[in-house]
Amino acid sequence: MIKKVQRRLWNLFTGELTAALLFALLWGWFSAQHNWVNPYLTGFPLYMFIVLELILLQGSLYWYLKWRKTRLGLYSSLNRKQIHLFTIFNWANLGLITIGSILLIIHLLAQSKGVYWGCFLFAFAIIEYINYYYIRLSYLSAEEISKWWAQENKWQPSILARELNRRKK
Repeated sequence: MIKKVQRRLWNLFTGELTAALLFALLWGWFSAQHNWVNPYLTGFPLYMFIVLELILLQGSLYWYLKWRKTRLGLYSSLNRKQIHLFTIFNWANLGLITIGSILLIIHLLAQSKGVYWGCFLFAFAIIEYINYYYIRLSYLSAEEISKWWAQENKWQPSILARELNRRKK
């Protein structure tokens, strides 16, 4: 059972890290190979891309810490310092997303070329943020999906949200 949990945590850690790294590599490669995209890669999409990358890296760090604790034979809950760090991340993300909202409005009003790409990245960042810090949105296996349907589609708090709330009490 422990090995299965460790493998799942390892897969979550490496999956998030791989996504963050691949997105950055693809962004750089695609913009270098296709000059026509450069006018669309304005400040707003670039800003939202950085916010998305930061959120993905936070998720990767979270799963790494959980994996490391189980590998060391410890209870996998985060310690007080780690909870404090993720509380700071949570507030920082809110600030970054708020700034992103303001930039979105400015770019919509200005009808900037990169607004649609920026909107996609903005939505992606918000979904990832909600998935980590509030509600579990991703269900990986058929078993998890069937449990979700059996619960009459009730959204569950994310694991990180439960840990952050537990420490508040």
